[in-house]
Amino acid sequence: MENECLFCRIVAGEKPAEIVYRDETVVIFNDINPHAPVHLLIVPTKHIRGVNDLEEADRGIIDAMFFRARDMAKKFGVDRSGYRLSVNVERGAGQVVFHLHLHLTGGWR
Repeated sequence: MENECLFCRIVAGEKPAEIVYRDETVVIFNDINPHAPVHLLIVPTKHIRGVNDLEEADRGIIDAMFFRARDMAKKFGVDRSGYRLSVNVERGAGQVVFHLHLHLTGGWR
């Protein structure tokens, strides 16, 4: 855990978040500033700064993030209507919290 990392603190239970799913690999919670009716953040429990910091050993984490995203889309009823999965990489692309995370957005009518 990185002491100053907001998402590490959420994963550790030190910061509040509306958690909708948790297992040993990922924690999923509602974004506090949603850009869509459904806006979830899929965060690995392991601190990984971003996509550029992924290692070969992290492949299972990436698998889990995408499979859980699929499951959450179904749970939140956007699997058939459509949803977006996105990852911002570095500040120039909009990454604000430097802990790898996947945005799931959907629910537009």
